Amino acid sequence: MRAFTKTDQDQISPTDALTLLKKGNERFLTNQAVGRNLLDQVSDTQSGQYPFACVLGCIDSRVPSELVFDQGIGDIFNVRIAGNFVNTDILGSMEFACQVAGSKLIVVLGHTSCGAIKGACDRVELGNLTSLLKNFDPVLDSVAYEGDRSSKNKEFVDRVTEKNVHDTVANIKKKSTVLSTLFEAGEIDIVGAIYDVGSGKVSFL
Repeated sequence: MRAFTKTDQDQISPTDALTLLKKGNERFLTNQAVGRNLLDQVSDTQSGQYPFACVLGCIDSRVPSELVFDQGIGDIFNVRIAGNFVNTDILGSMEFACQVAGSKLIVVLGHTSCGAIKGACDRVELGNLTSLLKNFDPVLDSVAYEGDRSSKNKEFVDRVTEKNVHDTVANIKKKSTVLSTLFEAGEIDIVGAIYDVGSGKVSFL
């Protein structure tokens, strides 16, 4: 299977892009990945790249976006940071992906058993990680929950994980005029999803 071309990218809609990722995850779940010669795709993309989507995911080693969506070299932009939140630099990267490079979809991909979310729940302090985990304070404060609010409580961690994805989608629209303008014009879509590290399934929110 060849890499995406400019013509492919131009012809795809945000809805089409989402469908491609959903079908890719279905192939991943059934172990029926599309046959690809990755070295051929390296050659195909040496003069340019035309990814159809941008995935903002966590650094977790169990959630490699290209694999869980069964995509090849040059198909998707992959932005990764612990806890899949946004800051100025990440927003700028996604603005490049969509406004400059032509991607039609942004997916905020959270996942179950997220170490960053668990660390935030426990108010962990460790070097520069302390500052990173502070980014989740607004999410934690906004989740109403009676009971154990620590990482030991899977239900609470799952609620925080999903709320973090929803909030990140909202923050992209709120904090990036470039991306919100593209979204309002229907040129891109911005969606959230959760990857289950136990099953491999991506559930779109």
